Amino acid sequence: MNFCSECGHAVALSIPEGDNRPRHVCTQCGTIHYQNPKMVIGSIPVWEHEGTLQILLCRRAIEPRRGYWTLPAGFMENAETTGEAAVRETEEEAGANIELGPLFTLLNVAHVHQVHMFYLARLLDLDFAPGEESLEVQLFAERDIPWDELAFPTIRTTLELFFADRVKMREGVASAYGVYSHDIRRPMLAPREPD
Repeated sequence: MNFCSECGHAVALSIPEGDNRPRHVCTQCGTIHYQNPKMVIGSIPVWEHEGTLQILLCRRAIEPRRGYWTLPAGFMENAETTGEAAVRETEEEAGANIELGPLFTLLNVAHVHQVHMFYLARLLDLDFAPGEESLEVQLFAERDIPWDELAFPTIRTTLELFFADRVKMREGVASAYGVYSHDIRRPMLAPREPD
């Protein structure tokens, strides 16, 4: 940040009085410009029919990680709740109608200044289609998920926890999905050549 959004003058990096870390502070009007993590909110859209469970994934049409698979998710907007953001992102990226369930994962991705949250969701129908940010959308059974083609560590972590909970429920160890909070410290894999 170089200039103040309040008055247009230069900002300097300094520790404001009563604070404990450097902030961008306007040299003219004194406005302190706080920079906070971005919220990435999404869903785990599930279709269960005749004993078969599938997850809806989107193949990214944009960078970063164009051509890789992801759960429908994106940046939360001002004036919306996390649940509203999950529904909106699912509609925008996958054209899917969902019934939103409870929060499933909260993943801190500190090295890129983000927090990712994924909600359980039930697909209401099979009327879905790729949005502008998706090349394609497809339902996958667990055995068919393109694990080596997932876009981000948060997607892999969320799916692994989801299927681990499914096993626990089938074995009678758990009666419902858990709620998980993890810190993701591993970077993404190196990008491959674009399609």
